[in-house]
Amino acid sequence: MTSFKQRTLDFLEIEWATYIERFNRLPPAEGLKRVNGQGYERFRDMLAHIVAWWEEGMDIILAIAEEREFERKKYDFDIFNAEAVATYKNRDEKEFLAHFEQVRQKSIADLKSMNEAAWENRRVRGWVNGIFIDHAREHLVALDRFLLLDMLQNEWATYLDDFNRLDDAEKNEFIGKQGFGSFHNLLAHFIGGWEEGMRIVDGFLNQPGFTWQEPETDAFNLELTKKYSTWSHADLLKHYEATRAAMIELVTTMPDDALRNPDIENWLTSDVIHHYHDHVI
Repeated sequence: MTSFKQRTLDFLEIEWATYIERFNRLPPAEGLKRVNGQGYERFRDMLAHIVAWWEEGMDIILAIAEEREFERKKYDFDIFNAEAVATYKNRDEKEFLAHFEQVRQKSIADLKSMNEAAWENRRVRGWVNGIFIDHAREHLVALDRFLLLDMLQNEWATYLDDFNRLDDAEKNEFIGKQGFGSFHNLLAHFIGGWEEGMRIVDGFLNQPGFTWQEPETDAFNLELTKKYSTWSHADLLKHYEATRAAMIELVTTMPDDALRNPDIENWLTSDVIHHYHDHVI
């Protein structure tokens, strides 16, 4: 895993740097469908929402780092987002995109110069996570290798430890909400999804004329539960890590244009990004 500071800079210098370019590679109708699915009329409106939170958050982050007073606000997110869209609604397109890029570059420079101690501040970390890391996943429009590897090498890498840090009551509450009866069964669900996803991605990459049929969800999950029910928990934990490592290898070595195949993109988005958020601890 990278340090939190470097991870944040990587998001700004890699993920967000190519965000617009990746969206523009989508067929127009597909791009609009994805944007509308996130509640925005236009891609530009979603960019306005993103850049407004960058500006808002960076002002607070720097104030905390420099030990300056700043206005504490109780946000109404619907109002804030609507105001962000309205602010940039009539801005010249070229001017608006230049502003988006300027804010991205300034955020990088300011974060690089921020004192190291500030990176350990809880509020700073919360804002950084919210506007640069979580936001990239929340408003994912075109998947890339960077985001997949970040999830596998960070969020999924600490998933077991995150669960183990819960006390017994918290563990029981978490498992009770997942629909799998036990943490063992939940891990089987993750592993099986990754294994099926790797099979499908490999098929599209290496088997001409490959086709697949999406399994029925409940039946598939029941099959996985039965398959791994006889495994010791220690062996299942090892298999979880081995399968995660195999996923990293797949993502690292697949061709650069693999994610332009919608089937591959959809499977990996579901298995690596959405699956985590469906069962976040």
